[in-house]
Formats: sequence, structure tokens, C-alpha cells
Amino acid sequence: MPHRRQERDRSMDITRLSSGAMLSGDDIDANANRERMRQQRLRRKLYLLSPIFAYLVYRLVTDNPIRPGIPGWLTGNPEIIIALGLICILGAVILIPFLTTGRSPHTVLRAEDSNVRLDDVVGADQTKREAIDSMNLFLASETFEEVMGGKPRRGVLFEGPPGTGKTYLAKAMAAEAGVPFHFVSASEFQSMYYGQTNKKIRTFFKNLRKAAREEGGAIGYIEEFDAIGGARSGMNTGSQREGIVGVVNELLVQMQSFDLPSGRDKFKMVWVDWFNKYLPPHRRLKRPKSPMANILIVAATNRAADLDPALLRPGRFDRTIGFNVPARKDRIEIAQYYLDRKSHDDEVTAVLIADVSAGYTPVRIEKLLDEALIIALRDGRTSMRMGDVLSAQLVTEIGVAQEMGYHPDERRRIAIHEAGHALTAVLTRRDVKVASILRRASALGLVAHGDAEERFLKTPSDARDLICVALAGRAAEQQEYGEASSGISSDLAYATNIASQLVGQLGNGPGLLSLEAAAMPTAANIVAKVLSDEVSREAAEAYMVEGAERASLMVEKYRAALYEIADALCENDEVEGDQIRAIVAGYTDISERRGPVRIKAPI
Repeated sequence: MPHRRQERDRSMDITRLSSGAMLSGDDIDANANRERMRQQRLRRKLYLLSPIFAYLVYRLVTDNPIRPGIPGWLTGNPEIIIALGLICILGAVILIPFLTTGRSPHTVLRAEDSNVRLDDVVGADQTKREAIDSMNLFLASETFEEVMGGKPRRGVLFEGPPGTGKTYLAKAMAAEAGVPFHFVSASEFQSMYYGQTNKKIRTFFKNLRKAAREEGGAIGYIEEFDAIGGARSGMNTGSQREGIVGVVNELLVQMQSFDLPSGRDKFKMVWVDWFNKYLPPHRRLKRPKSPMANILIVAATNRAADLDPALLRPGRFDRTIGFNVPARKDRIEIAQYYLDRKSHDDEVTAVLIADVSAGYTPVRIEKLLDEALIIALRDGRTSMRMGDVLSAQLVTEIGVAQEMGYHPDERRRIAIHEAGHALTAVLTRRDVKVASILRRASALGLVAHGDAEERFLKTPSDARDLICVALAGRAAEQQEYGEASSGISSDLAYATNIASQLVGQLGNGPGLLSLEAAAMPTAANIVAKVLSDEVSREAAEAYMVEGAERASLMVEKYRAALYEIADALCENDEVEGDQIRAIVAGYTDISERRGPVRIKAPI
């Protein structure tokens, strides 16, 4: 009957294991192991302290109790006390730095140390599910191995751009796991002493094995893993050996060391081997076996391609969980999570925040809202408005606006330049947010625009529209002043990048071959590769010429709209996108959303 009851319990574990929710309570093998180890520690302490306690009781009963204090031969010799004190201080100064050089730099976190829970992880359902599955397999490793015959995961790699929530999810895992969570940055392993980096890594894994056997399981989290897990290929021996090759070799060994015996088991093995030397084969003692330590290693990096391939093979980091920039649906959840905790007017909604934050990471969304609160506070308000959010977006993306005190002629030229960008952006169906002639960072003015709807694919037509918008400031200046100023330099660089991508990456040049795939040591980027190839350079130049001609036709045909936008900029410094669209709508129909306004060249 007990066996059948155990089978029923195991089947319940498997059912919960596949539910996608975090295991808890009796479903966690680690909890049972932790309780068993706790009782074992109590028994050991009882066996150790019982003789000492009995001896103290015996001394007390025989009227000869032990009285603590300083020995009499020391009380009358202050010179000896001073000498011993100096020796202790000198020994500490010499030994402590030496003994701590190979110490593991990790920090142990418990559930109560983290205020982040899995419920706080929003906008990443699939990533969260993958992490929960890995946690459940770790917490119910015995069930998974004994009932289903599987091997639990020992290593999970978090990979994604900065700010996408890798460390945030790790903190939530630390709070929910209920086992020791060893947090460490990979750079903390590095040491100025030869061999100490490897020793720190060995000590880190040794502490993990010890904690896992005492607590039923342990999780190790290594931040910025690429600092110690970089690829070994092409590295020479010598001074670089420990920094690259030796460290990676140490990691490879330690990832297979979860069944190494503890110090106590090693001590037993020594004595068993000593006795067995004197015993016949049929009477030899069995060597103690060390169970597999229940350990999960989680490593985080934003450069997974730079890691050594041996680390990513099955049995080591055999599961990679990707963290990506959230899509619109996820951004709505993230924005709502933060809005619930921040003061805002009713006009500020999660949907609007998601619309203006395309391409933002969760950290950037939170920073955007914090900056909006700062702007509201500067105006004497305690809650943010949507205008504060848009202003905060310009501050976080471009910089703080500065009034430069332009000469009137120069002010008008900058306004004409930005009006050209704004006009063509509206005509090509771009979503214009604001146009400004205030200086931000190195830009004397700007036009902020984006896609009207979030899209993940770009077409060659989209790229040509962007080239046209980029070159429209040049076209407007040439039309009004006969030549363009130095303000077009960044526009030309941006347009050249897009044209080079069309030719060298997207197959819109003279052939379908990708120049990006070429291993050219003298060309660090796609622009250099395109410019170094004569045929590709001519194709990219053709896109630039086409864009410049389209921009010239647009600013010439809608010259009145260009002047009206420029006048508004000269008067107000900044003009909102709705006002710009209203100005352009007075001269042409921009309600159709199927494509850009087509301008035909005069015959």
C-alpha cells in the first residue's frame, strides 16, 4: 500500500509539473530533501554535543564546575598579552588577504531578500513559462528522473538585449524557488593573481554543491556570462591562457561536477580505502556514494554568439531562453503594470504608452514614465499627462532641449530644413510626432517620426521613403537658398546607411549576393563593404539620387505648406505632429493610409 500511495503522489507531481504553474509545498522534491537534511543535522549535533553536555553535568554534580576566565599565568604578565596580540594582528594581516583571494564572490539570496515575484513579471508570457518549466524540473528533479526517466536540466542560458528583464526574472526566481540563490557577476571571478580566477569558480561550484545537499537544492545565477565564457577558438597560449582558455576549461569541468563527493565523503573514502588494503576482497567495505547535487545554473548574457560552443552542448547549458523587445500586446501589459504604481491623469492609458514606445524594453518604458513624472513635477503637478510622456520621450531618446539664440537668418534656415523633413514625412505616410528647432544633443533641430502602425518587416519601398525624408532637408535648403548647409551631414550619413543596407543586405542591388556575409578584414560594417565595391556603390548612389529627386519634387509642389510649417517653427520653436498634419492636409488629401503620396516629375 505505501508503494501504491507513493506512485499516486508521483503521478500527481507529474500532472502539476505539466500545468505551467510553479510547484509548491509537497510537490517539491527539494522540500522533502531539505527536511531530511535538517533532521540529519539535528541528529549529528545531538551526537556531538551529548558527551560534552554529560561531562559538564558530571563536573557540576561533583561540585567541580568549569569556570570560564583568563588563565592565571597570563593575568600577571601584560608583556605576554601584548606580544600575543601583535602576533595575532600580524598573522591576520598576512593570512587574510591570501586566504580570501580564492574565495567565491557570490551573494546568497533568500526568498525574503527579493521583493520581486513571478506575478510581477508581465509582458513576457512565453519566456516566463520557459523559466517556470525549468524551475519545476529543478524542484521536482527526483520525480522527473525516477518516474519518467528523464534527466533534469542543469544549465539554462538567458539571452537577450540589455534591459529586457533577464536579471528581473532571475530575482523573481530567487524569491519563488525557496532554495539558496547564489548571485554573482562574472567579472567578480577575475583576479590579478594567476590561477585564482579558476579557484574562485571552483569555490563557487563547491559552495553550490554544499548548499544543494544541505537545503535540497541550490540555484547559481551568473550575470554577464560572456566575461568568462568567451569562445576559445583562435586564442594563443601564454598570458591569455588563464583568461580565456583556462577559465572556459574550468567551467566545462565544473558543469559536470555535480556528483563530486563532499569533504565528509572524501574523508570516509580515505579510511575505507585504508581498511580495504588489509581485508580480503569478499570482506571489503563499500565506498560511500555521493548523490547528484540538485543544482540549476542560470547564466545571463546579451552576446550568446560569443560564448564557447562547448558550453552550449546538451548536459551543460542545453536550454536557451530568449528575451526580446516586447511586442505591442506585451507593452500594454508592462505599461499598465507601471501605471498602476505611478500617478497619472485619465488621459494617460496603457494603450497610448504602448503606441509611443515601439521598440522599447521594459526598463525603457519605466524610465519613460519616471521622466514624465519629473516633467510634471517641474510644472508643479503631481500626476503626469500624455504631453509629459511625449516630452519625456524626446528627452530620453535625443536629449534635453536648449535655446541657442540663433541669428534670425540661421533660425529661418533651420526651420526650412526641418519643415522639409516634416513635410515629406507626412507625404510618405510617416507618423510625425513633433518638429523642433531647439537644440538637443548635437542636433540643431529634429523631426521625430515613426511607423503609423507597428511592423516587424520593412520593404524596399519603406527604405526609399526613409531616404527621401532624410534628404528632404537638403532639398528644402537648396530650393530656398540655392545651396545646402553643413546641417545635412547627419542626414546624408543616415541615408547612406539605408541605401547600403538595400544593396548589401537585402538583395536590391546588382545581384542577390549579400555583402554582409563577406569576411573582409578592412570593412567593419555594411557601409564600408558597399562603398568598397564599385558596382554596389553605384547602386547605392542611384537610390540616393532617386530619394533626392523625390524630395525636391515634394518640397517644390507643396512649397506653401513648407513655408507654413517653417513659420510655425519660427514662432513656437516646436510644432506637434497633429498641427503639421493639419497644415499638409490643407494642400492635399493625406487620409489614405495605403502608401505614400506619389509625386510625378513634370514633363
